[in-house]
Amino acid sequence: MHKQDRALDLGAQGSSGFLNRVRMFDSCRGHSRSACGPLYYRSRGSATGRLHNQSGAGTVDRTMRAYLVRRVAWAGVVFFAITMVTFVLFFVLPVSNARFVRRTEFESNDFKRALVIDGPIYQQYGQFVGRILRHGSLGSSFDSRADVNAIVWQAAPVTLSLIIGGAVVWMLIAIPVGVLSATRPRSLRDRISMTAVLIGISAHPIWIGLMLSYFVGYRWHLAPINGYCDFVHPATSCGGPIQWAFHLMLPWITFAILFAALYARMIRANVLDVLDEDYVRTARAKGMSEWKVLRSHVLRNAFLPVVTMLGMDIAVTLNAAVFVETVYGLPGLGRTAVRALQRQDLPVILGIVVWTTITILLLNLIVDVLYTWLDPRVRPVLPGHARPEAPVQGAASSMSRRRLARIARTARRGLRPPAAT
Repeated sequence: MHKQDRALDLGAQGSSGFLNRVRMFDSCRGHSRSACGPLYYRSRGSATGRLHNQSGAGTVDRTMRAYLVRRVAWAGVVFFAITMVTFVLFFVLPVSNARFVRRTEFESNDFKRALVIDGPIYQQYGQFVGRILRHGSLGSSFDSRADVNAIVWQAAPVTLSLIIGGAVVWMLIAIPVGVLSATRPRSLRDRISMTAVLIGISAHPIWIGLMLSYFVGYRWHLAPINGYCDFVHPATSCGGPIQWAFHLMLPWITFAILFAALYARMIRANVLDVLDEDYVRTARAKGMSEWKVLRSHVLRNAFLPVVTMLGMDIAVTLNAAVFVETVYGLPGLGRTAVRALQRQDLPVILGIVVWTTITILLLNLIVDVLYTWLDPRVRPVLPGHARPEAPVQGAASSMSRRRLARIARTARRGLRPPAAT
């Protein structure tokens, strides 16, 4: 009897607390955040919801600075680890120099001598990292004798244009396909879109590029098959934003077919997961339209993992860029790396590896900061400051979703909630 009475008391307390929260947010509707107080509603993981005490602006600034310092320090650790592995592969492992140096008038130049690296291994590694950090130079190409940085910076805009434009195109395809499939699961539309997604995941980028080049470019003459036009400073008559986008249309579509399939499946799974949350059912029970629920509650939470995946897929897109640039003849980093491997040009390969690593680290750092800005729940909290309240345990946390919806409807009418049974 005592356990049953305690469960009823907890259920009544949970119902009353939930009713107060619903009334509070009804009263805050249409007011500013400062007028309602620094309170945030959060019900993920608990049927009764949670109230966050958000710290002041000064505390948020300090926590964000501490978070940025930790992330920058960790990026530095990763940078030194990758440069150490690169140094071992290029300078420590025993390799015949004659195998890599082309028979030119500079054939006697050794790679280490070209970079002015000598002494013990640890001293060589320090000189190698110091050359990157202080001078940003990795020597000259064995093949063309051009500066490695000039070669990398000439090819980098092409690869960035390919990746950024492809990301925009595949997100424009993946978002509507994933959301529409999730709103009508197991329907004919869902089955057709998921079948197309499966085909896109299974296809290789070289095959996709060759098919698009043959049909769209060669047979139908709708787009150029190869070539690149500069966006800002055209070296020939081919240049400007329109020609730039026109020549990159087929490479962007190739990227979109490959990655839109992955992101459509992920968005569909995230939206289906969020649609089953209690706060979505409560929003519907309060009378919100389906579009407002989808826009304000579902998409905002379902797209948080997408931001993380975009940061993680940067390295994957660089791998795919090698195939796409080779098919369409784009003078990007991927094609430059392939040509350097064929000509056994070690300085160019080393420069592409090092500068690509630095770019990936910077973009991942930007994604981490962006994620904390989009989702306040993952922001760090300094010791001694406010932390999230624990959810009410017991019978209140096991109330049925139907009862929660009934309580929300009662709160909307301003009536007293039904007693817990």
